[in-house]
Amino acid sequence: MTLGIILASVSVFIWGITFVCTKSLLLQFSPLEILFYRFLLAFLGLFLIRPKKLVLKNKKENWLFALAGLSGVVLYQFTENIAISYTTASNVSIIVAISPMFTAIISQIFQKEKHITPFFIIGFAVAIIGIALVSFNGNASLSINPLGDLLALCSSICWGFYSLFVSRINALGYDNICSTRRVFFFAILFMIPLMIAGGFFGQYIPAMHISLDPAVNAARFSSFLNWFNLAFLGLLASALCFAIWNIACNIVGTVRVSVGIYLIPVVTIVFAFFALGEQITFMGLSGAVLTIAGLFISNIKSK
Repeated sequence: MTLGIILASVSVFIWGITFVCTKSLLLQFSPLEILFYRFLLAFLGLFLIRPKKLVLKNKKENWLFALAGLSGVVLYQFTENIAISYTTASNVSIIVAISPMFTAIISQIFQKEKHITPFFIIGFAVAIIGIALVSFNGNASLSINPLGDLLALCSSICWGFYSLFVSRINALGYDNICSTRRVFFFAILFMIPLMIAGGFFGQYIPAMHISLDPAVNAARFSSFLNWFNLAFLGLLASALCFAIWNIACNIVGTVRVSVGIYLIPVVTIVFAFFALGEQITFMGLSGAVLTIAGLFISNIKSK
């Protein structure tokens, strides 16, 4: 149990930093480009770590890996990246943090697991209030963008389905790194048609724009900061974190681990304070305390 909590905490900490990296890359890359390059690096990283082939007991199990890649990588990450382009990071943080609730609902529907207890609902409400305080961090105004906020909501739902598929993949008993790599493999397959379409029609859809200009590509791919951000997103936030997150789900339980997503906005605020010099207000600190309190409350077992 302790190992699972530690692994989940590492993932949450690293994922909390990804907002800064993604925001920086969006200045020169489209959401689709970031998604493709990030998970291509992640796939290659996992292949170098564990080059052995994953042999399935039944080829029909490929559907689970494909659905996990589609829901947890393509749809979840792509809609989140686009959402950041259209609305504020505060809005995205709050809405995406609802993911554990969708995970619990979907698990209860499809896995017949009973997770939605009175304590879970109370803890969820407390944590959401905390996340709101952390995300606004002293800002009095709330910027509403229907398209961006709707995309962020879709992203949360996609993560709920990804958690369901991961739970079923873990039950198969395969090597975790090889399983994660196969999920990324299918995600890249799904992205290739999108990349081709972006190359032809990307000028009409900014989120799918693929730059074919040699001068532009030479400039942005010669930037150390861009490579650092891509490597951080691909090798750490994707290859490492997805693998150890799946291990944590297997040890602690998918729903209980997913509640840790509440802490991602807290990590983002703290990291921004040290890395970017952004001030943590009393509102932000109060939100961090409420978020952690909500975590504990939601995990209390009803008698």
